Formats: sequence, C-alpha cells, structure tokens
Amino acid sequence: MDNLTLLGKHSDFFSSPDDAKLESFPNRTPGRPYVVELDTTEFSSLCPVTGQPDSCRLTITYSPAGQCVETKSLKYYLASYRNYPAFNEQIVNRIVDDFVQAIDPAWLRVEGRFGMRGGIRLTVVAEHKPQNRPPVTGTSPV
Repeated sequence: MDNLTLLGKHSDFFSSPDDAKLESFPNRTPGRPYVVELDTTEFSSLCPVTGQPDSCRLTITYSPAGQCVETKSLKYYLASYRNYPAFNEQIVNRIVDDFVQAIDPAWLRVEGRFGMRGGIRLTVVAEHKPQNRPPVTGTSPV
C-alpha cells in the first residue's frame, strides 16, 4: 500500500488525464474470478469542436488479475476529463488503454452513455480481452 499517493490525503484535482494516475493495490483473492463494477453519472468532458460540456453515465466493469484499481485515484482520474476536449469514442478507448496500463485486468469493459445531442444518444462500448469475459458481468442496465 506504500505506492498509494492519494488515499487518505488531500490532493488537488488534475487538469488533464495526461497528468492523472490510476493507482492500484494487490488483488487479495486472485484465485477466485470475480467482477468489479464502477459506475458514475457525474462524468463530464468537453466537445473538442464546440467546447460545450458532454455529460455521461460511465460504467467500468472488470475482472481483476493481479491488481485492483484504487477508487480515490479513479475519482481524480475521471475528474481530470472535466475540462479535457476529446470525442466521446476517444474518451472511452483512452480509459480502456489507461486501465490496461495501470492494472492489466483479466477482462475489462467500459461503457459511456453520453447525453443526448440533437435527439441522438451516443453510447460507446470498448472491451479488453473479450475472450475472458466472465459469465456474470455486473448489474448495470444495457
């Protein structure tokens, strides 16, 4: 746990996901396959064309291998997108890439259900190692 720099301490939010860091801790039950679901309705970013905010229900579901994501670092990481201009598809795929770099999960699914624009809702789903998808993949609505 010595590698956790945010947990139990006051920290300022990061201005970009380039500056933020997902921290991890050892999976305490590596012999048991299980699923972790992280869900927020408070995710936001900026449209890179208009500069308008995009809001999103973001669900991250994964089956840990050797490491688990520490949730305070996840909160700070997600908040770093608040003023970050990027397309919705780019954001979801970046989150997958950053999770893989941080913890290399056995399986990972990230779903972003972005707020409606012009009467159209955009949902982006990206997976890492879909062949390892466990039979139970969380409780969030599809």
